[in-house]
Amino acid sequence: MNPFTRWPRAADAVLAFAAFLLTVFLKDGPGDSLLIRPLGEVSLLVLPVSAAGAAALYWRRRGPLIVLGVALAVWAVTIVGGGEQGGFTVLIALYSVGRHGAVNRYVPVGITVAIILLGIDGRDDAAPWLEVVIVGSLFMFGSWYVGRRLRLRGERAAQLLREQTAESRRILAEERTRIARELHDVVAHRVSLMTIQAGAAKAVAAQDLDGALQAMGAVEQAGRQALDELRHLLGVLRPETDLDGLGPQPGLADLPRLLAQIRAAGVEVALVADGVPDGLPARVDLFAYRIVQEALTNVLKHAGPGARTEVRLGAGESEIVIEVLDDGHGTAVMAGPGAVRAGTGGHGLVGMRERALLLGGTVDARPRLGGGFRVVAHLPTEGRPT
Repeated sequence: MNPFTRWPRAADAVLAFAAFLLTVFLKDGPGDSLLIRPLGEVSLLVLPVSAAGAAALYWRRRGPLIVLGVALAVWAVTIVGGGEQGGFTVLIALYSVGRHGAVNRYVPVGITVAIILLGIDGRDDAAPWLEVVIVGSLFMFGSWYVGRRLRLRGERAAQLLREQTAESRRILAEERTRIARELHDVVAHRVSLMTIQAGAAKAVAAQDLDGALQAMGAVEQAGRQALDELRHLLGVLRPETDLDGLGPQPGLADLPRLLAQIRAAGVEVALVADGVPDGLPARVDLFAYRIVQEALTNVLKHAGPGARTEVRLGAGESEIVIEVLDDGHGTAVMAGPGAVRAGTGGHGLVGMRERALLLGGTVDARPRLGGGFRVVAHLPTEGRPT
């Protein structure tokens, strides 16, 4: 980051002081040389006017056109008073108009006036007058043009950043909507069970009090679990669409069926499960399954049939650990180590990380040395967001 970006006001103050020194104390020497003007040769008219013109550069970001007008007026006065370097301040002002100002009808007028003053100032120059005017005009217009190009490039970069931010928010919102829909189905399934169990308890209450009490205990447990799941729906909107199904969402118990589908597609996949606890909360079970599903779909999409993959499930202290590794040696290889893998029905790594984040966990995905990809997810077994 350059000083004009990091400390803009201080940099402009230094620039203004430098412009003042160049305008007052620099003069043309023999040939193309530059000499220092003794203080005794400085005109009493040029000194305060040059100070005012240089000081105006401090506000070149806020009012570039006004600063350009002041710089042109100062140059005209210094030409009359014997100053020879007033064009330096005008060059900075023209650049500032292009960099910080909008294009309007006064910009061509300012450039034209600068070229006229350049022609007047160059009458006594040792070089041919026409050459001085042509070269000087190129510098005048070039200063404005460089500033303008930098402004346009900055605007395009800002627009691209806004578009990328909006796209990231859209992807996250879409993924959260999908997750909310799945959680909605989990809660709906539990409430359905509660209704059935409550009806059964009512039917047998007169003949089998113990059975009715057991059924109501199951209703209580299911109700607590349903309320626990509902906490994860707060702040997430669910689209007004029909549900795909009324049954429960898949979990880790359904992994063998998922792996069979992946094997049928041509990917060699092995499952290693070590100490995964039973009775996981429904959202943890669901999100763990979805992470494995999206990671395997990425393998199929980016490594292709023929790749060798291993899914490892383990348990740590109050968490489950999911690891999906592939060797990348299928019929389709990723475009490079920085490529982003996309999942089915979601947005790949974004979806996996969003699911883990909602549970208070993490997902790390990166290429492996020697080829292939590795996805590691840590999901708290309690499934409570941090």
